[in-house]
Amino acid sequence: MSSPRIVIVGAGGVGGPFGSALARGGHDVTFIARGAHLKAIREDGLRIEGARGDFHLHPAQATDDPASIGPVDYVLFAPKLWDVEATGAFIKPLVEPETAVIPIQNGIDAGERLAPILGGGHVMGGVAAISALIESPGRIRQMGAFQHFIFGELDGSLSPRAERLKALCDASDLDATLSTDIVEALWAKFVFIVGTATLSAATRQWLSVTFADPNLRSVLHTVMAEATAVGQACGVPLPNDFANQRLAFAEGQGGGWIASMAADLLRGNRLELPWLTGKVVALGRKKGVPTPVTSALYAILKPYTNGTPEGSPTG
Repeated sequence: MSSPRIVIVGAGGVGGPFGSALARGGHDVTFIARGAHLKAIREDGLRIEGARGDFHLHPAQATDDPASIGPVDYVLFAPKLWDVEATGAFIKPLVEPETAVIPIQNGIDAGERLAPILGGGHVMGGVAAISALIESPGRIRQMGAFQHFIFGELDGSLSPRAERLKALCDASDLDATLSTDIVEALWAKFVFIVGTATLSAATRQWLSVTFADPNLRSVLHTVMAEATAVGQACGVPLPNDFANQRLAFAEGQGGGWIASMAADLLRGNRLELPWLTGKVVALGRKKGVPTPVTSALYAILKPYTNGTPEGSPTG
């Protein structure tokens, strides 16, 4: 059997560390990147730095042209949420009948958005637990030591391709779980990230500030509780104390980190807000579930959705 070919679409704070871990295991990994980041990876490899230690993947295979790679076995799909459809169409040259595409970005709907473009049979579910960002071209800084990959077939089956991917992860420096209930795992991540992303963006502070302040901690818990109620209304079997569990999990990661949405806001970049905080609000309206606190925070952050507004007093 030939060595599986793996492509990482988006060599940022999720795709960079995950792809580097797989490459460290000796697997055939190619990154799709662009601009100065692509240039730096091609010339000097990819550097992962932070709480888990430093690693320099050099040389690293990288390109901005999927057609130059051809069909592959696995695609870890990690562009920003506003780029799902355009990037899905862009990577069609990577997809053959047996190719598995695993979205690993934030949110809960990338799979259903990709299915009409690539074919539902190609799409699996994936969850990335990590906090990292591009520090500079070719360098990614990881905040906190947590790094975990959960994936599985959307129908809950244990397919050969899923089991093979688990074996690839086990042979690498990538802690991974093959799930038979990936939809629930997606919602577990969603409740967590909606809460932490919304509060760290709203406060412009490390999560430690939210955890330490009783008022902010209460708001975080309420956002997680509202997201949990929305998930339950969507048919996901989340327990009634799920917000408590997710808050305890968040605090257990330490507070010296911010969500990627907060990092984007601080840099004046576009936000994934409509697919995170806004998604809870939209689904709440659709399902008749009140989300007053999440709705208020969504409204407060909404002016920054497409980057810092021109002429803003915040710079």
